Amino acid sequence: MVAPNEKTSRIPRTVRFRITRQDAPGKPTRVEEFDVPVETGANVISALQWIAAHPVTVDGTRTTPVVYDSGCLEEVCGACTMVINGGVRQSCTALIDDIVDPHGVVTLEPMSSFPTIRDLAVDRARLFAALESVRAWVPIDGTYDLGAGPMESPKVQLTRYQLSQCMSCGCCLEACPQFNLEEDETEWQESFIGPHAISQARLFNLHETGKILADERVDAISGIGGVSDCGNAQNCVKVCPKEIPLTESIAEMGRAVTVRSIRKFFAG
Repeated sequence: MVAPNEKTSRIPRTVRFRITRQDAPGKPTRVEEFDVPVETGANVISALQWIAAHPVTVDGTRTTPVVYDSGCLEEVCGACTMVINGGVRQSCTALIDDIVDPHGVVTLEPMSSFPTIRDLAVDRARLFAALESVRAWVPIDGTYDLGAGPMESPKVQLTRYQLSQCMSCGCCLEACPQFNLEEDETEWQESFIGPHAISQARLFNLHETGKILADERVDAISGIGGVSDCGNAQNCVKVCPKEIPLTESIAEMGRAVTVRSIRKFFAG
């Protein structure tokens, strides 16, 4: 027998979803509204799945399913980032009971700092290009046994673990006032690289093997669009779903850039 409170919680209520849509890159945007039956504990992704199965707007017009990205559904892959009720966040952990406004409405928009592919799906290529530019990997050549890895202190382990939780979701970039929409790849090189890449440069510079490329990573964030272009708004650390200390990483890598510049000056 189902307990009365459990039975009541399963009775769906209707929530209106106001979604910004765009059929293709460069196409005009429009807003469509859908009434979705929502049970207690449902998230935004479950509502989008319901809309995909019932693509009919509130005025009875049949439309196409809403396009969006998602993967793990447990805040690990970072794919489902979107702007919900005006704030950027992961939609898989956005519970409708927590985000619906007093009028019973939830507003969904794509991130504005990346080119829109369609509807809520955006092109995050620039995000991954930034990670490539800072060489966000450990440079180990080959698959042969290299023996035991270098020892690491508990303090460094804790720091690196915090930084390693970055899932390249793009929340920090959407919130950053220095990171603007640049669709042309040439323009990427002249604009702010973003806090995620700076933090990942710090992560791999702390790795005993990864620090082989430390100077190259520091050089990558030394020029135009590098760490000096950060305006210290600190929006990034406020919206990071993993609570990564991004501002600490920016400060630490800023010091690394200064030390590297001094060494290069005296080395001629």
